[in-house]
Amino acid sequence: MKRAIITGITGQDGSYLAELLLDKGYEVHGMVRRSSSFNTGRIDHLHGPNPEFQNKRLLLHYGDITDTTSVTNIMEIVQPDEIYNLAAQSHVKVSFEVPHYTASVDALGTLNILEAIRQKKLKTRFYQASTSELYGKVQAIPQTETTPFYPRSPYGVAKLYGFWIVKNYREAYGLYACNGILFNHESPRRGESFVTRKITLGVARILHGLQQKIILGNLDAKRDWGYAPEYVEAMWRMLQTETPEDLVIATGETHTVREFVEEAFSLAGLDWRKHVVVDDSYLRPSEVELLVGDATMAKAKLGWEPRVKFKELVKLMFDADCKVAALESRMSTIRKI
Repeated sequence: MKRAIITGITGQDGSYLAELLLDKGYEVHGMVRRSSSFNTGRIDHLHGPNPEFQNKRLLLHYGDITDTTSVTNIMEIVQPDEIYNLAAQSHVKVSFEVPHYTASVDALGTLNILEAIRQKKLKTRFYQASTSELYGKVQAIPQTETTPFYPRSPYGVAKLYGFWIVKNYREAYGLYACNGILFNHESPRRGESFVTRKITLGVARILHGLQQKIILGNLDAKRDWGYAPEYVEAMWRMLQTETPEDLVIATGETHTVREFVEEAFSLAGLDWRKHVVVDDSYLRPSEVELLVGDATMAKAKLGWEPRVKFKELVKLMFDADCKVAALESRMSTIRKI
């Protein structure tokens, strides 16, 4: 039985990856930060409600990738075959407000894991969640593995350090370590503060009379949006190859935020112009206008291709959020009674 560690297991990608690895027979260990409130909602279904029937192949450990001691201890105890570093301060706009914290987690956190692998001489394979935000002010369209980087946020800059320190440790110490340069990938498990989920959940709530407006920033920003469960499959495939390589994972299609808004509101039969408010305070100090990736190498090396298209992605997120909004509406009615 293979053993894997997932940092950031409680996030969107971590929860889908945990499902995938459990389905493949892995023993999965997740690193979670201690909090006064439980934040394991995305993976609670993998445990089960009854402690006697909890999944014995899913084990959680308290730790933080900024804490070198906890990182090293967990790695040494688990002795993983594979490590997936998905932990991050991943909100681009927020990274301008907490740049030091973002650097500590996204840059130095990656270094802490690599140092634990090196110092303890672990025979493991390491996956680093990199990002299309590395390209920032794009130097070529579409972006490939050889496109120069030009990050435009503290998040992108911190992730750039993570990218290069992985490459450095691979070349300096012979570690099996690779970067997945993943473009935007969404799902019903996306955090509500991210623009795609903010839109689909907002539309669903408007449809159920729970809110009237959605406040957004740059409607003209263009992004390459894929489906998160497909992207975590690419992560796993990257660690199954004989030689570690850094690969772009993307759909190759780009759409504006405005297109996403229009598609979501059309599913609800509503006019988006009556409900969307553009607020300049939601703009970033330095914007990334266009991201679109070329995953040709991933197709050749991994046999990976995206299947869920843009309109299907918007619909599955909207359908899921309609169920969320319907439940919220019922709960609101009960509270009033």
